[in-house]
Amino acid sequence: MRIAALVLALLWVAFDYVTKQWALSTLADQSIVVNEYMNFALAFNRGAAFSFLADHGGWQRWLFLGLAVVVSIWLIYAILTEKPQWLMLLGYGSILGGAIGNGYDRMAHGYVVDFIQWHYQNYYWPTFNVADIAICTGVALIIGGWLFTKSAAKT
Repeated sequence: MRIAALVLALLWVAFDYVTKQWALSTLADQSIVVNEYMNFALAFNRGAAFSFLADHGGWQRWLFLGLAVVVSIWLIYAILTEKPQWLMLLGYGSILGGAIGNGYDRMAHGYVVDFIQWHYQNYYWPTFNVADIAICTGVALIIGGWLFTKSAAKT
């Protein structure tokens, strides 16, 4: 399962990279309406989730890049040395892939490339990307693994 977690991380990184390259080349002068709730529209996030600290002069790039590096190193260590339940391992791999994907953007561009936009009428969720999906999926897997372990311990 350790190798599966690392392979999963690499798959998330590859999928994130390919989709961001597509977004950069396709969405530069247009957005694409997918349906009444979803668009593909290019956005550059210099901050963190929900553009937190996006307008603080540039130092946040290095803070969030450093955080991605530290989290990635810890996750690799946890995958290789700890003995968590398999859902948690896959969660670690997903978060690792997302952290590397967004960390690469910060290093290469100085911002994170976002392009998935959900909305209902005039209410918009912040634009996000595949790396963000990987991180959220990883958190859900870890919570699921924790709940599964807790319920199994009670029986």
